[in-house]
Amino acid sequence: MSGSPAPDPDGFDSLLALVNDASARRTRDEPAAPYDQEADGRTGDAPQATGDDRTAAPRPSAGEPAGTAWPPEYGPEPPGRATPPPARSGGAPRPHETPDGETPGRASAAAASHGQCGARPHGSAVTGWAEAVRVAGRAGQAVRERTAAVRPPLELPPAEALGLVLARPLAALTDLPPFDTSAMDGWAVAGPGPWRVRPDGVLAGQSGEALADGEAVPIATGARVPRDVTAVIRSEHGRLDAHGGLHPEREVVHGQDIRPRAQECRTGDTLLPAGSAVTPAVLGLAAAAGYDTLAVHARPTVDLFVLGDELLTRGLPRDGLIRDALGPMLPHWLREAGAEVRTVERLGDRPDALAEAVAASEADLVVTTGGTAAGPVDFVHPTLERLGADLLVDGVAVRPGHPMLLARTAPGQHLVGLPGNPLAAVCGLLTLVVPLLRGLAGAPLRQGAAAGRTPGSGAVPDVYETRRVQLSSDPLVATAPPGPDVAAPTAVLDAPVQGHPSDTRLVPVRVDAGWARPLSFGGPAMLRGVATADALAVVVPGGAEAGHPVELLALPWAGGGGGFT
Repeated sequence: MSGSPAPDPDGFDSLLALVNDASARRTRDEPAAPYDQEADGRTGDAPQATGDDRTAAPRPSAGEPAGTAWPPEYGPEPPGRATPPPARSGGAPRPHETPDGETPGRASAAAASHGQCGARPHGSAVTGWAEAVRVAGRAGQAVRERTAAVRPPLELPPAEALGLVLARPLAALTDLPPFDTSAMDGWAVAGPGPWRVRPDGVLAGQSGEALADGEAVPIATGARVPRDVTAVIRSEHGRLDAHGGLHPEREVVHGQDIRPRAQECRTGDTLLPAGSAVTPAVLGLAAAAGYDTLAVHARPTVDLFVLGDELLTRGLPRDGLIRDALGPMLPHWLREAGAEVRTVERLGDRPDALAEAVAASEADLVVTTGGTAAGPVDFVHPTLERLGADLLVDGVAVRPGHPMLLARTAPGQHLVGLPGNPLAAVCGLLTLVVPLLRGLAGAPLRQGAAAGRTPGSGAVPDVYETRRVQLSSDPLVATAPPGPDVAAPTAVLDAPVQGHPSDTRLVPVRVDAGWARPLSFGGPAMLRGVATADALAVVVPGGAEAGHPVELLALPWAGGGGGFT
């Protein structure tokens, strides 16, 4: 792109600048001290860069190479991109050169050329973890913004909207409460006492007659207060004499135990902003405010393709074959993350099958497992080159999960390639998939750990007090919200965690009363640790000592609620 920079009303230039800034940190230095790779979860992620191999080699051309240009509809191209898009020579037209909302003109997968499997060297040009999370979330937002005209909000009955995201602010259609109501069972009284109690009472749903001074009437909680009432006396705070007179047991204050009209809100007040998740409490609030339907965004759709000829679906591992852990786990996790999983298909190690499946997919997001590194059967990169995809994230400086990737495969569609190791795949899910889904669904993206907290201060964060409450914020979150900052949950480590010299680590932890206890079995191929964890702790490069606060990526089963809640 050339010419004067376009206006940047949403500040996206700043976001993209962060992506560019990662290029200054892309050359990996060898550790200055011995480092425990297995404890880090490093083994199996990618080969260790040594000597002159520390600088990434240029990616060899293979058919139609995957571009690195930022898609135009995602905002202005950042100035001075570190890696300009490679020149394209001949071949089929790029499949994403049509406006969003139109059917892309993809070349036939069977006819398209592609490179040799494993030809792409897994170098060190990776994106920082926080930047990767932000890019994924913004990519989802960009698609939603660009396709708003062809994807109007759904108008659903409240019960059917549960778990979705509000497409418009929830404004009160009435005052709440709509009239003065009694806050307690007791007597509504007028003027000074004692009072003569009228035989008729006022129940909820009824309107009593106006009271004269010196009169009282029995009233139920929630009932409309008659005109000219001074106060409500609770049942336990009044006494009836033998002649039917009411005497107070304590001082009566004007207006006591009366909920005045519009105490909670007035007609037209914004109760919740667009982007709020529809929870059971939101259903109740919407009903009270007068809503019969809610405007919500549809769930993002996902197609999941499981790769690998070595995977078994039943029985014990044998003869070099292993059980597939991701096929049973990921569909449910994706649903918990708010997605509609349309397809789960096992493709084995067949490049043509993957290319055809991606080309045929109409899902918002394609997720693949395995094949993202540079082994002899790692063919996700050549397949993306074959399809003319744009790589937005090509490797992330995180352990486990280093060889994950994010690509734009067509207008309005992305692909996330997850590593094949189970815990590495979970880290990729939380780093790229969930922020992307939140952006697609209109849910707000969230800032990282609370600003202003001093590392190593030893102070227990006051954000959460109990285990259930401390993880009640959405665990599947991104950083850099488009609107008001919403801090990610944090906890204080109760034991030191060894760090990677230059990469972020995601470590399974148990969390209780603001303290996070690191768990064993956190290697990239292990699920034993995360199966008993409440969250993954985000450990900065270099590690963290006991007493340091860490950001948490809480897990759905630990009280985080899943989805967009």
